[in-house]
Amino acid sequence: MLSKIIEKALNEQIRIEAESSQVYLAMASWAETQGFEGVALFMYKHSDEERMHMLKLAKFVNERGGHAVVSALVAPPVSFGSFKEMFQTLFDHEVMVSSRINDLVDITLNQKDYATHNFLQWYVSEQIEEEALARNILDKINLIGDDKGGLYLFDNDVKLLAETSTDLNI
Repeated sequence: MLSKIIEKALNEQIRIEAESSQVYLAMASWAETQGFEGVALFMYKHSDEERMHMLKLAKFVNERGGHAVVSALVAPPVSFGSFKEMFQTLFDHEVMVSSRINDLVDITLNQKDYATHNFLQWYVSEQIEEEALARNILDKINLIGDDKGGLYLFDNDVKLLAETSTDLNI
């Protein structure tokens, strides 16, 4: 049985994961309107992945005797200026999510809820991968700069990655 403190914290994380899905969806739409099919596909798939993270949390809350709550979401930005700005926003967002997961783990330890603590270890590992992926992409964007040919090749590489991978965190 979940304590009310843990239930509230997990419901907050459910909202964060849902907002993450929306952030990736907004980025997918923006990339698509800029003509970057590969980046858009990558972002659409990542949006789905974030939604699955949310659902995994929701099911856990309900299975542990709590009530997963669907709450209002903060709307993500709809325009990003440049790919560099978009991927910087993505990286910053993933760092924030990691911080929130760490806070949640801390709460579970303080509440001595070791079952939830163990469950959250998957999210801790996932966030290490998410941050590394965002950092690697941002590093590549920084290397490419404003070179249109480089951006075109990057888009094709990301498209291949998105098409051939069921898990984008490879």
